[in-house]
Amino acid sequence: MITRPLPPGQIETKRFPVVGERTPSAELSKPEDWYLEITGLVEQPLSLGFDEFMSLRHREITFDVHCVTSWTRFDTTFTGVPLADLLNEALPDERALFVSFASFSDRDHHTSLPLSVARQVSWLVHSADGEPLEVAHGGPVRVVTPGRYFYKSLKWIKSIELLERDRLGWWEINSSYHNNADPWAGNERFTTGSLRPEQLVRFLTASRYDKYRGRVMLGLDLRDWKPSTADLRGLYLKNCDLSEIDLSGADLRESNLSLSRLTGARLRGADLSGSDLEGADFSRADLRHADLSGTALSAARFDGAVLDRAHFTGSWGLLEDQQRYLIAQGVLPRP
Repeated sequence: MITRPLPPGQIETKRFPVVGERTPSAELSKPEDWYLEITGLVEQPLSLGFDEFMSLRHREITFDVHCVTSWTRFDTTFTGVPLADLLNEALPDERALFVSFASFSDRDHHTSLPLSVARQVSWLVHSADGEPLEVAHGGPVRVVTPGRYFYKSLKWIKSIELLERDRLGWWEINSSYHNNADPWAGNERFTTGSLRPEQLVRFLTASRYDKYRGRVMLGLDLRDWKPSTADLRGLYLKNCDLSEIDLSGADLRESNLSLSRLTGARLRGADLSGSDLEGADFSRADLRHADLSGTALSAARFDGAVLDRAHFTGSWGLLEDQQRYLIAQGVLPRP
């Protein structure tokens, strides 16, 4: 591992974990289907296909990748074209102040940056560390933006639109990710909490949770929560404090607990299968007989957790030290 400072809350890895969607929309079934359009407040709208893009002058850029789920990969080298090269051909209008990037994505992912930032640091790349980008990492072509959390580096780039006013991105709207996304600021993973005090009281005392399923609830203190039902499917409790909570036997399938604190939580027999647990802290939690099959686990922590007969079949994204810990606990096979 490289010894140098990490942004607040980050963990170093030599791996390149897959986060977010793993495949683009059916429109992009093979690299030859890829195309890019640059539109909006430009004097010369551009449209180019994959072969045209690959015929441009490509260079390398090396920087540290910081994922909002709390992993950092130092010195990753990408090959591609600076966005500034393409903008110089498109000739942005003087009214253009923002760039909106859109993706070949079933959920129409998009994100934005100030034009001054994107022109200076963003690239369109096709390779990482000398190898073509895997589809799960945004191949054949993605955006990278050094100095910002990686959700500002859109996979499967499809279009770039120059705007006079900002357009918040998919993650910024649906997961309350911070629009500036500076890892070093220490408080730019998320915007502020998502429930007013009276709304939090209603959630804590609810008899059922149907209206909360799939709704992102952010930054909540849930340490005193005693759910009236075990049916907690599809709850999105991101960056929440669930330390020491008793959720034994709870049905948490397809939930999202990313970046939440579950230290010392009692989760014996809980079903978390298919959930997003990236960056969640399960240190000292009781996970005996819990089902974590098919879960996203990049930067998740399990130090000191009790894991007898916990199931991790089909889970992915574990960083090196946590994989070693789960192997030592006998819940993952040795490679």
